[in-house]
Amino acid sequence: MVTETQMEPILELLEQADTLAKLQAASVALRDTLNVDHIAYHWVDSAGDQYGCGTYSSAWQARYLEQNYLRIDPVIIGCYQRFHPVDWKRLDWSSKPARAFLAESIEYGLGNQGYSVPIRGPNGQFALFTVNHSCSDDDWFAFTEAHRSMLILIAHYLNKKALEFEPNRTPEQSQSLSPREIDAMTLLAIGYSRAQVANTLSISEHTLRVYIESARFKLGAMNTTHAVARALSRGLIVV
Repeated sequence: MVTETQMEPILELLEQADTLAKLQAASVALRDTLNVDHIAYHWVDSAGDQYGCGTYSSAWQARYLEQNYLRIDPVIIGCYQRFHPVDWKRLDWSSKPARAFLAESIEYGLGNQGYSVPIRGPNGQFALFTVNHSCSDDDWFAFTEAHRSMLILIAHYLNKKALEFEPNRTPEQSQSLSPREIDAMTLLAIGYSRAQVANTLSISEHTLRVYIESARFKLGAMNTTHAVARALSRGLIVV
């Protein structure tokens, strides 16, 4: 498992990145630190324009754009309908085009496993942060279980930094919380335990943890209590 101490140099690289080249270098360093095949950040605006950085080969990136795979990519389609991270195995790969797309992507060097974090910003912005690797289902489950919170935080931080380089894609000063994040923060502020919050929202404690970690990062909070306090002070939740 990668520790917070091991991640500190990556966060410093992202903090200091003032060009896309440096952001790309941070992506490579993150891939190497996590010891996975690929890291990718993929951004799509409301008009369908694409932008990104990561470690996929230039040949695959060119092929993806040339074939307009955005229209059939189960990762894009599936994650656009979600607000929380998803393992690729939970997406719909049943159609013939989707299966052919997956087979071709593997031929171009992508791994058989993937984990993507959807991120939404102002003005219809939609981004994905993805970790991709080749390994068994058991090994991948262990990896994502151990690093889930860290990946969510890195995803939001990378997205924030990346958008700084695009004049028309600057995020709002304060990111808004999703409806589920607001529900979770409100119930925690009232004094519910995590188990009670999960039960009230009819979600698992694992899913609740994802919402809390995402809200905590958006609020720039050190812990859950700090996140609740900031959400209250900013008027994002009312109790």
